[in-house]
Amino acid sequence: MDVTLIYAVLIGYLCGSVPFGLFLTRAAGLGDIRNIGSGNIGATNVLRTGNRWLAAATLVLDAGKAALPVLVARYYWGEQAAMLAAIGAFLGHCFPVWLGLKGGKGVAVMIGSLLALSWPVGLIFCGVWLLIAFAQKMSSLAALTAAATAPIFAYVVVNEWLAAATAVMALLLFVQHRENIGRLMRGTEARIGSEKKAP
Repeated sequence: MDVTLIYAVLIGYLCGSVPFGLFLTRAAGLGDIRNIGSGNIGATNVLRTGNRWLAAATLVLDAGKAALPVLVARYYWGEQAAMLAAIGAFLGHCFPVWLGLKGGKGVAVMIGSLLALSWPVGLIFCGVWLLIAFAQKMSSLAALTAAATAPIFAYVVVNEWLAAATAVMALLLFVQHRENIGRLMRGTEARIGSEKKAP
């Protein structure tokens, strides 16, 4: 295996593992985000603090930390390295070694990765998410639907290699949403806006 591909995965992992949600909530005096709501470090859980601007900042920064290594890897080592950097960033966000492998669920990271790898596919992902979110008022269902359909659009718009990389990220996203999937099947998943803010 080309050593540069290993570098791409490592750079992606290191960038992806930066816990912006944790940093921002602490800086804002809101405590440890891991003690709030679902306990994960992503934007959806940051929103449970009641601070929408902080949640939006987390979303943008989490997307950015995935897009950056993808763009760097593409510039130096090519498209295959860029795809591996995206997977590395996803792994870093979901399983950061410095946080005991307990990170976020990967939605923002997948958005950032797809926008950097192929902006049309990234925009389609966002479009599907928004459509389902507005129609069903469930963030998890919107994310799962967007992730499930993303490999199909990646194949149609770009090629089978991007479809394969996207499928890996989608699978990881499903694993991270396993508790949400259980609640969806039981009909107990919370709807957007129905959850109480953290005290």
